[in-house]
Amino acid sequence: MLKSISPILSPSLLKVLCEMGHGDEIVIADGGFPSESIAKGNIIVRADGVGTKEMLEAILPLFPLDQYDSQNFILMDIVHGDNVNPVIWNDYEKIIRKYEPDVKAIKIERNVFYDRAKKAYAVIATSETAQYANIILKKGVCCRG
Repeated sequence: MLKSISPILSPSLLKVLCEMGHGDEIVIADGGFPSESIAKGNIIVRADGVGTKEMLEAILPLFPLDQYDSQNFILMDIVHGDNVNPVIWNDYEKIIRKYEPDVKAIKIERNVFYDRAKKAYAVIATSETAQYANIILKKGVCCRG
């Protein structure tokens, strides 16, 4: 156990977060996301029993978002005709404001999200049950002097 680091961040996930360089992307996937097939050939980290909000809250204090790219916090947009209100997005907004107050979430179409996720450095497979709870984070540079 480490001080000030969430216990939901496994050693394998901490290793992945450390290995990533600026511009690399990581997916925080909900329980319905096709994590295994999307991550085929890439890194997949299981976070069974953990939700996406908890994972985002644990990662963001350690993970700078890319300040040079407005697409550094990406959500999967609602499929046209789907009658769903992803209230989890409000929770994400509160979490992101705490750590990255200037970042604005963008939404991209489902298949575009899948294509981008296939190129991600890693996928974190959570047990989140909320719909449209998938996130892509783009790593930036930590500029502390």
